[in-house]
Amino acid sequence: MHPNRDAKAPDEDYFAAAKGVIAMARFAGARGWVPATSGNFSARIDGRRAALTATGANKAELTEAGVIEAEILGAKHPRASAEAPLHLARYRNAPQIGAISHIHSMAATVLSRRHEKVGHVRLEGWELLKAFSGIATHETVLDVPVVPNDQDTDRLSDIVEQKLATLDKAYGYLIAGHGLYVWGADAAETIRHMEAFDFLLSAQLYEEGSR
Repeated sequence: MHPNRDAKAPDEDYFAAAKGVIAMARFAGARGWVPATSGNFSARIDGRRAALTATGANKAELTEAGVIEAEILGAKHPRASAEAPLHLARYRNAPQIGAISHIHSMAATVLSRRHEKVGHVRLEGWELLKAFSGIATHETVLDVPVVPNDQDTDRLSDIVEQKLATLDKAYGYLIAGHGLYVWGADAAETIRHMEAFDFLLSAQLYEEGSR
């Protein structure tokens, strides 16, 4: 049995989820989006479990040793990141989500501070909005929520979920001065959404700076 996993979970399910977590983490790490061991990644195993990056793991060089199995509804894993509640709350409230990434890209972090008082970053008219699942035209307005940072991540997850529940569509959100959470149906889709967000937020930041 792998030391990081629950004995009740089928090996193939856990390892498939862990493989997705590693793929997301290394993708982000190669692009400098998770500096100094920051960021975290997860993938749903089933309705009760998720594979998550362990606290302090180097995401750019992540291996199975840096992935743990956590109960979506259960007690916190001793090696879980302090931000694990933000992942698990999404899985509880959005069963269509299969994977989640949390990154600290420069554009996301800067825009999250700039737009904190407004409460969102508006992405509108960009062709790459079509990279998000379900968006078929550049003639789209996507408001990416911005929530204030809070070291109490249980409380923060409640605030986030309340805000997301009011939206027709959401692919991610920003925490002010902190970074971006983004999700998809699986790891591959989440990677695509993560890359799209980085480009779009970078373009938005550049456009705002040139006004």
